[in-house]
Amino acid sequence: MNKTLMTVAILGILIGGLASAAVAQTAEKPADHAAPTAADTVQSAGKGLGIFGVCLGAGVAIIGGGIGIGRVGGQCVEGIARQPEAAGAMFAPMIITAGMIEGGMLFALVICILGMLRL
Repeated sequence: MNKTLMTVAILGILIGGLASAAVAQTAEKPADHAAPTAADTVQSAGKGLGIFGVCLGAGVAIIGGGIGIGRVGGQCVEGIARQPEAAGAMFAPMIITAGMIEGGMLFALVICILGMLRL
């Protein structure tokens, strides 16, 4: 399941990056209110794909981080339930691991938000 989440996250980021590159390369919309051209259609489709990719990447990052923190916490509680005397030795590494997972998740979210601002 972890490989699937990683694959979806990478695809989301790639779709967002490619779509934002397509938007950047298309011609700007004319100032007058002329009929939409093919370039306008490509630009709006590219922007829509970029927004979709950014949202997909952010969602997958949050879901993956939540699953990771849930697994770390659950395994720690299970270990403490089996050996209550080892609770002190398990608690600090669990908090450090959960913090590292959350840091990675927040970094991915910031990257997705910056991608959205670029569109």
